[in-house]
Amino acid sequence: MENRKKRFFKQFDSTLFFTVILLSIFGIIAIGSATASNSSGSLPYIRTQLVSTILGLLAVFLIMKIDYEILGKFYIPIYVVSIVLLSLTFFFGTGGEEWGGESWVRIGPVGFQPAEIVKIGVIVSIAKLIEVNQYRLSEPLVFLKIVAFAGLPIFLILLQPDFGTAMVYVFFTGVMLFIAGLDLKYFLVSIGALVLSSPLLWLSLGDYQKNRILNLLDPSRDSQGSGYQVLQSKIAIGSGKIFGMGFLNGNQTQYGFLPEKHTDFIFAVIGEEFGLLIGLVVIGLMFLLLYRLVIISKSSRDMFGSLIVVGVAAMMFVHIVENIGMTMGIMPVTGIPLPFLSYGGTFQLTNMIAIGLVLNISLKRDNLSF
Repeated sequence: MENRKKRFFKQFDSTLFFTVILLSIFGIIAIGSATASNSSGSLPYIRTQLVSTILGLLAVFLIMKIDYEILGKFYIPIYVVSIVLLSLTFFFGTGGEEWGGESWVRIGPVGFQPAEIVKIGVIVSIAKLIEVNQYRLSEPLVFLKIVAFAGLPIFLILLQPDFGTAMVYVFFTGVMLFIAGLDLKYFLVSIGALVLSSPLLWLSLGDYQKNRILNLLDPSRDSQGSGYQVLQSKIAIGSGKIFGMGFLNGNQTQYGFLPEKHTDFIFAVIGEEFGLLIGLVVIGLMFLLLYRLVIISKSSRDMFGSLIVVGVAAMMFVHIVENIGMTMGIMPVTGIPLPFLSYGGTFQLTNMIAIGLVLNISLKRDNLSF
C-alpha cells in the first residue's frame, strides 16, 4: 500500500492538475465580472460554472481509478454512442435562433452540446483505431477507413451547422495521424484537394461565415455590423493597457458594448479589466498546460495512451489559439470558447473529463520526464 501511494504521487502530474485549477478559478472570476451588468446578475453564471467545475473534478478522480486500456476494448460502442448523441440534434436540436446552429439538446431544464461531449469519445475511438492499424497506417484502404471513421462525426457536426467545432475535430484528427506516422503524401494530397475545392467551399458558406473571413482581411469593412464584435474586443483589450482598468471597471465589458463577453470573448474581458500582464500570465498557464500534455504523451507506455493525449492537446491548442486570436482580430470569429475560462457547463465538464483521462494515462507511464 505504501509503495502504491509513493508511485501515485511520483507519477501524478501535479503541475497539470494545479494549472487547470488555477485557470478554472480565474475563469469563474472573469465570468463573474463579465456577467455582473446582466439583468439576472452574475450569480446564475457563477453557480453553473462552479457546479460544472466541481462535477468535473469529481469526474477527474473517478476516471483516474479506471484503467484507460479498458476504453480501448470498447472503442466501437463508444464510437456508436458518440454518433447517436450527435444525431440527437436532428430531432431535438435547439439554438438555431441564438447561435445559428441546432447544436444544443435540451431534456427538461438540462441542456448540453453533444459535439462537446463527443470530442472525448471520438478521440478515444480514433486513437484505438490508429493503434490497431499502426503498421498499415499508410495503406490506401486503411487510410480511407480511418478518414471515413473520423469523417462521419465531422459531417454530422457540419450539418448542425457548427463549422468551428467541426474544424476542431479535423485538426485533432490530422495531428493524431501525423504523430502516428501517416505518410506525408496524404497530408500534401489533402491540402492540395482543399486548395482546389476552395471556390466550392466558399460558395457553401453562409453569409455570416463569409463576412467573418472578409472582416479578418479588412477589419473596417463593416464596423457596425458583422465586424462589430471584433472591433469592440480590440478596443477592450487595448483599453486595459498594462495593468487593466480593474475588476468590474471595464467600460466595454460593464456597459454592454462587448457581445458574448462571458463565452467567446472572455479573453477581451481579461485584457480590459486585468491588463496585459495578467493576460500574459493566462497565456503562459495555457501553454504550460499544453507542455505538460506533450510530456505525458511522449512518456506514455503505449500508442493508444499517447494518441489520446495528443488528441486532447491538439483539441486544447486549437481552442486556445483560435479563441485568443479572434479576440485580437488575427483569426476569424468561429464561436470557439477558451478552455477553463469561457462560460459553459458542457464545455467545462468536457475539458475536465479530458484532463482526468490524461492524468489517468500519466499514472501508467513507464518513464518519467519532467
